[in-house]
Amino acid sequence: MDLEQLFIYNKEKSISGRYLTLESIEPLLEKMNTNNQLAVIGKSVLGKPIYKYQIGNGKTKILLWSQMHGNESTTTKGLFDFLNLLNGNTEFAKELLANFTFYCIPMLNPDGAKRYTRINANEVDLNRDSQDLTQPESKVLRGSFESFKPDYCYNLHDQRTIFGVASTGKPATMSFLAPSYNEEREVNECRLKAINLIAGINTVLQQYIPNQIGRFDDSFNINCIGDTFQSLGATTLLFEAGHFPNDYEREETRKYVFMALVSSFAILSENDIVDNRIDNYLSIPQNKVAFYDFIYKNVRLNYDGVEKITNFAAQYKEELIENEIFFNAYIVEIGELEGYYGHFEYDAKEAVYKDEFGSFPKLNQKADFYLENSIKIVNGLIKN
Repeated sequence: MDLEQLFIYNKEKSISGRYLTLESIEPLLEKMNTNNQLAVIGKSVLGKPIYKYQIGNGKTKILLWSQMHGNESTTTKGLFDFLNLLNGNTEFAKELLANFTFYCIPMLNPDGAKRYTRINANEVDLNRDSQDLTQPESKVLRGSFESFKPDYCYNLHDQRTIFGVASTGKPATMSFLAPSYNEEREVNECRLKAINLIAGINTVLQQYIPNQIGRFDDSFNINCIGDTFQSLGATTLLFEAGHFPNDYEREETRKYVFMALVSSFAILSENDIVDNRIDNYLSIPQNKVAFYDFIYKNVRLNYDGVEKITNFAAQYKEELIENEIFFNAYIVEIGELEGYYGHFEYDAKEAVYKDEFGSFPKLNQKADFYLENSIKIVNGLIKN
């Protein structure tokens, strides 16, 4: 199976970038609603509809949800690319629809999506509300789980650019987790299925993004939805879509979300899950906070007349301004930065630092400065 070509053919071109709202996806859902597959299953805090899209009539039931955190849109894009495949009338699509029933919630937190925040309109992290169920969105997801009774759950998220694959210097473009079902992080039959499936996905993706796949921390937290569903006996997988070099809009990463979904269902459809692949799963390096967006090395700084040559880092903040996301770089750390990498790295070669305030960078100020009065840095990047 040529996953590259499959993605190109099925990519939903009407949605792109990081800012994805309910208004972005409603026309797509209506377009795909050719046989009453679409339904409103509840409303958000601010009264926005929460949709499910159900397709297929197979025995194995798959529950997928995205944008539980409103500012995590990459997996939503990948999910729509996958839905295009299912609606494509190919032999592969027919096989998947015969084997599976897909229950998709493409935007669980429409209020957070509109505001581009992790939390919902009540400022609650829905991924910490799986036990108390204080929020309408949490109740919608739990109600879907209880009525649909899925065999597999796909918990679809984004992760920040700070994550790398262990200490390899590679970004964690995709990360996965078979969540724990108890404090001891034991492996029962339910969790083993997730472990085996992730090991299979990893084998496929390593062909496309070698050494850029991480394993998420499996510390148990019953308030997290993945841990809850795993504890309730539904095999659950966590997807974390991360950074690909120079891909801050995550148009490249969405491809690997699509590939991960397709390969997982191909594996399940062919019943190609080895009995025990724990060793393969544990061989996936763990996610680690190892990156800044920018690192400037060997910069000559002057603080109260004392010169020192050191490093400093800047990080993008994703800021919503008039319905558009701006990536604004701010200085966040000054020091040796040992063990950290930059998605962009500059060796200043002992050039003197200067900005409009002085000759020493200050934390949380915009990354606009000069090196030796000749190299101008604007919003983190060298300006030609």
